[in-house]
Amino acid sequence: MSEPSLPRRRFLAAALGGLALGRPGRSAHGAANPRKYRYIDIHTHVGRYYWGKDLTLAGLLKLMDRHGIERACVLPLVSPEATVYPQTSDDALAAFRAHPDRIIPFCCVDPRTNSGNPNRAGRLDLRSMIEVLTRFRDLGAKGFGEHQVGLPFDHPLMMTVYEACARVGLPILFHLDDIRGIDTPGLPRLEHALKSFPELPMIGHAAGFWASISGDARPEDFRRYLSAPRRVTPGGALERLMDAYPNLYGDLSEPGGYWAIHRDETFGRAFLIRRADRLLFGTDFLMADQEIPQFELLDSLNLPNEVQAKIYRGNALRLLKLDGDRGTGPTGPHPPSPSR
Repeated sequence: MSEPSLPRRRFLAAALGGLALGRPGRSAHGAANPRKYRYIDIHTHVGRYYWGKDLTLAGLLKLMDRHGIERACVLPLVSPEATVYPQTSDDALAAFRAHPDRIIPFCCVDPRTNSGNPNRAGRLDLRSMIEVLTRFRDLGAKGFGEHQVGLPFDHPLMMTVYEACARVGLPILFHLDDIRGIDTPGLPRLEHALKSFPELPMIGHAAGFWASISGDARPEDFRRYLSAPRRVTPGGALERLMDAYPNLYGDLSEPGGYWAIHRDETFGRAFLIRRADRLLFGTDFLMADQEIPQFELLDSLNLPNEVQAKIYRGNALRLLKLDGDRGTGPTGPHPPSPSR
């Protein structure tokens, strides 16, 4: 299997070197409003994604401590299109058991474990998938993902996963581009899923999802991360779908979320404020010592306190049904986590 795509490698290589492609300088949005809240990170990983750059649990906690991240969701990667090196639901649950005060585990199942043949379901049909997800939920899983599968977004096997998540009560964090969670400009396949499962929170991520912030999104934009500056034009599918479907959310992690805001910062800041109830802070930490340009970008945008509270942690607390809100007060580096 091939290594991750060139645009993603370039972004992450730049971040490793501290260059963070297009990292913004001082913003034109007025004096900075210092961050008031610790983050809950909706999107991290533990394990190997790049050879020689393994992100251990200790390494993830180090990154969290450095950036004032109180808790982080650890997402498995189980589909062959997602990774050369699988990261399992058991890995995420083990990280949670080691640090239940810092780690929020997700679970994931590839939908192709269900054959789609009613006469021979394969490993899982809807009933048994519900049983598996219920077991993971009872062990502590708070969501499903990263759902990154080489099928059309509303393929029948994908829809079975969404139905199982809806029944078990697990929000789903999905990857959408031209080869994983496949959709096209206008996001008709995503809309089909949103309409079919209105009680299922669906948290979007990746190039195709975030290209759809703009009304001029093209098929080729679904396979790359757009450079800045590039003006956002009216009529974006994300705006339309967020208006129509209260179960649609956006994961601001990784290159897609960063470029969606940075490409047109005037629009991006207004979007963050307008959609504050639907957006969640994330990093997509994948490797040791990774640098993330979202921190500096968000700090530069002078976001109101109530917007910070929702995006940085409040929406995650609500969607994942997390206990307590320990995130007010000092926002500097978190005290180092005890080793276990």
